[in-house]
Amino acid sequence: MNDFTGKTVAITGASRGIGESAARLFAEAGANVVLLARSASDIEAIAGEIGERARAIKCDVADYAQVEGALQSAVDTFGGLDVLINNAGVVEPIAHLASSDPAEWGHVIDINLKGVYHGVRAALPIMEAAGGGSILTISSGAAHGPVEAWSHYCASKAAVHMLTRCVDKEARDKGIRAIGLSPGTVATQMQREIKASGINPVSKLEWSDHIPPEWPARCLMWMCGSEADEWLGDEISLRAEDIRRKVGLI
Repeated sequence: MNDFTGKTVAITGASRGIGESAARLFAEAGANVVLLARSASDIEAIAGEIGERARAIKCDVADYAQVEGALQSAVDTFGGLDVLINNAGVVEPIAHLASSDPAEWGHVIDINLKGVYHGVRAALPIMEAAGGGSILTISSGAAHGPVEAWSHYCASKAAVHMLTRCVDKEARDKGIRAIGLSPGTVATQMQREIKASGINPVSKLEWSDHIPPEWPARCLMWMCGSEADEWLGDEISLRAEDIRRKVGLI
């Protein structure tokens, strides 16, 4: 495990799943962790278990002012921001295009796409002024192929993939490391929602088919190191056997 002593890591969607696992793992490696989520009680409980190097900040990533304030609070508390993990994302409501609700469809875009942009926009000036940092974003195989009744999710993840490429294009020379992670199907609450929909092949998977959230958390930690530099501006797939081997999952 890498030593993150003195580093500060901010994680959106940190109340459960990949976000919670990443917060605990980075904290174990010595990092200061800032947990962001809409559910204050959940992240406060997790931060309480982690200890004094964790801070919970209630934050709706769809609201830029909240994201900017949360990341500035991280800097004020711990002295900097070294890693931002854009993890917050939703797939509900799962719906076919012809019967989808425009407001609900747009709300998913607000979280999945604009939420990532808000994190990037708030983090870049902080990181650039400090000489660099890592911006890691959870992507999906849905970014590269259509999935029935997931038009909002597919569209948002495809856009986020391009956003990562844009961050790299504009900020690599300022020390910014932008990489996406496509983890595959992960045993989280989102998969329970997908299962309940009964729509498309993903909903037919068994719980045992999904990887534990600790796996992508470990990959995110690995992505902070120079060994992942060949993927700057690109996306890493945790489905790939060579990546799992590099991360130590094989």
